[in-house]
Amino acid sequence: MQFTQEHNFPGAVTIALVEPKANSALVQTVRVEDLDSTLELTLKEQNAREQLEKQVEQSFYLAGKALQQLRDQRLYRSTHSRFEDYCLERFGFHRRHSYNLIGAAVVVDNLSVVECAQFVHILPTRESQCRPLTPLEPKLQRAAWQQAVAYTGGKVPATRIVKEVVRELTRPTNVNNHHYVGEVCLLLAKDEPKLRGKNKCWGIVSEVQEDSCHLQLWNGTVEFIELDYLQSLNYSPEECSQMQELATRLTRLLDCESLEKAGCVLLEHLGKIRRSYLTPLEEQLLRLLEQESGVFPKERQTELNGSGKRQGDDALINIRAG
Repeated sequence: MQFTQEHNFPGAVTIALVEPKANSALVQTVRVEDLDSTLELTLKEQNAREQLEKQVEQSFYLAGKALQQLRDQRLYRSTHSRFEDYCLERFGFHRRHSYNLIGAAVVVDNLSVVECAQFVHILPTRESQCRPLTPLEPKLQRAAWQQAVAYTGGKVPATRIVKEVVRELTRPTNVNNHHYVGEVCLLLAKDEPKLRGKNKCWGIVSEVQEDSCHLQLWNGTVEFIELDYLQSLNYSPEECSQMQELATRLTRLLDCESLEKAGCVLLEHLGKIRRSYLTPLEEQLLRLLEQESGVFPKERQTELNGSGKRQGDDALINIRAG
């Protein structure tokens, strides 16, 4: 009995078992995945693999196209049982990066079709510019890319521009904004450039839009922050008022020209606390900083201890103990 094999399409081979005496053959097509992963490559496949590996080391598009063929035709099977292991050992690519490159190549091919002819010569130059588009349907990918290119005046848009366009196109309609003016919220920076350096800082809502808010922070303002980047701290009206007073105190100190670096460190710490009160030590340090800077709050509030008695008119603790 003789064994022959022929590779007729990606992902499958034709196996023919020939019986010499009967002069007949049993032909069966099976998927490559069903075969032993250690099967040697044919000379043609070996040459293809070498060419594709060289391609991976060039531009992101060529790399993505090459990786796609290496994966789909399982040209890694002579040395590795898993595509992810092959990419890591051969190119140093982790799974996510390999599939990002493959996805980017698919996006570029989609942007090159006739429907996108207006900007067919303006294509992504980086894999990161394609990444926001990969989850979209092909038609929406083309629409988003054309908008991003138009926004930049016919030039290749930066990744953040593509992200913003995709976010706008996929934004859910009839968003209910449950935030209110005076509410204290935590900022979640994620991939929002406007919030760089402000992750986990608290702010006070100063204006409510249909699907975004303006916030007043102790060290400035941020506008049109979408709801995905806000987390309510669920403070009571009294607690929100106390945080507003703290923000005023911090802002007043920030505007003081004599503020030293150590003072700025304290302000940054207080700008990220996730409670509606200061500890006794924090209050003492803040008071000392106000005294050294010649800055005092307009009103000095008193705190009630557990029995409801005043602790003293000169006590300056205006953030309620929890």
